[in-house]
Amino acid sequence: MRKTSVYLDDADSERLRKLAESEGQSQAEILRAAIAAYAESRGPEREFSLASSWMGDGTSVADVDDGDLLRGFGA
Repeated sequence: MRKTSVYLDDADSERLRKLAESEGQSQAEILRAAIAAYAESRGPEREFSLASSWMGDGTSVADVDDGDLLRGFGA
């Protein structure tokens, strides 16, 4: 386990103290649980592949006329 410092404003510090007291846990345990819950809520890391992104005829959507792009939109 590694020790670190966290800077909290007075309101957050008091909230952490009350949570720890009411849960019967240390403030560090509350913070560790909060970090774990936050990390879990974010889901898995996203990976974006560039494989074959260079393939094609060399045109770009930026080269397509706006009217062609919007045709049928909202129909």
